[in-house]
Amino acid sequence: MEKVSDRLQRMAVSATLAMTQKSRELTAQGFDVINLSIGEPDFDTPAQVKEAAKKAIDDNFTHYPPVPGFDSLKEAIVNKFKRENGLTYEKNQVVVSAGAKHSIINVFLSILNEGDEVIIPAPYWVSYIEMVKLSEGTPVVVKCGIESDFKMTAEQLESAITDKTRAIIYSSPSNPTGSLYSKQELENLARVIEKHPNIIVLSDEIYEHINFSGKHEIIAQFDSIKDRVVVINGVSKGYAMTGWRIGYIAAPLWIAKAVTKLQGQFTSGACSIAQKASEAAINAGSDSCKEMTAVFKKLRDLVLEHLKGINGLKTNIPLGAFYVFPEVSSFFGKSYEHYKIENSSDLALYILETEKVATVGGDAFGSPECLRFSYATSEDKLIEAISRIKRALDKLT
Repeated sequence: MEKVSDRLQRMAVSATLAMTQKSRELTAQGFDVINLSIGEPDFDTPAQVKEAAKKAIDDNFTHYPPVPGFDSLKEAIVNKFKRENGLTYEKNQVVVSAGAKHSIINVFLSILNEGDEVIIPAPYWVSYIEMVKLSEGTPVVVKCGIESDFKMTAEQLESAITDKTRAIIYSSPSNPTGSLYSKQELENLARVIEKHPNIIVLSDEIYEHINFSGKHEIIAQFDSIKDRVVVINGVSKGYAMTGWRIGYIAAPLWIAKAVTKLQGQFTSGACSIAQKASEAAINAGSDSCKEMTAVFKKLRDLVLEHLKGINGLKTNIPLGAFYVFPEVSSFFGKSYEHYKIENSSDLALYILETEKVATVGGDAFGSPECLRFSYATSEDKLIEAISRIKRALDKLT
């Protein structure tokens, strides 16, 4: 009998991957689809990183690596934290995994028991909710609207905490909004967290190097809570290495040990060749990311300027990552031919089917009034995509 597990039946499909798949299917049918649904830099991996991978093959780094990662890579990560963030970690506090996604689920499976609550500010990255559920935890969503730049305040955090709260997870720069927490905002959150000693903070820093405002701020800088912060990062976004699948955590030692134990039974160590490539990328430092970040800032400005020409959209000004997250609720209740727009998922499907532009409805991010565009593509494609989106929206009555 074909019957999957109850836990799988309860799990939602990743909306970003689902929309990307639909756009690929349309492309395969011969349609000219512009895909703004996937969170992937439109850059190739740097040449010196690829050379490091080739050298690793020639040097026979083709055997099982240590479960938590090669010492040389962990040392590079420790040095990165000291150099770029002013944070001190030991190598045994670092665990390397198969992407930041893997890192996050490792932590949740290691710290959550049934019924433990995890506070998640919305908009949130699509997989946070499902990861918490898979780990038998209970998501507690805190709604953060465009008026607060989609960020959670200390007052909202305090109100959401109960005696069942075990963890908090957020991203900065944010996927899907591009919002960035300032040092003062993080300090305000830290003051709340320090009063609740059982709470673990998962700080998702995967977009750290795509930052248009200057210095990246990290909540682990506050000594009062550092021993309860798990920093999640990786090489996918900042170094254009999405396919290499390397993420990592820096964490309190007891969590690092727990994650290593878990990973030893699930996957063992991450790909040895990808680890050596990642070591080269991280050792090269953040200067290698600056050219890409400058391009993304230019694309952000281009997108915001062209979106001004569409009545009914309201946007914030993203300070990082490569997304815009306009509020589109003014189009709800409108229709065109057989399409009736009740929510942002309806709107995303309508735009894809009528104008062949793939976006993602905000429902998947906990903000059903919004729509996510990735601008990690060429200027020409972005201008054409926004023109098509405007044409689609103008037809709605």
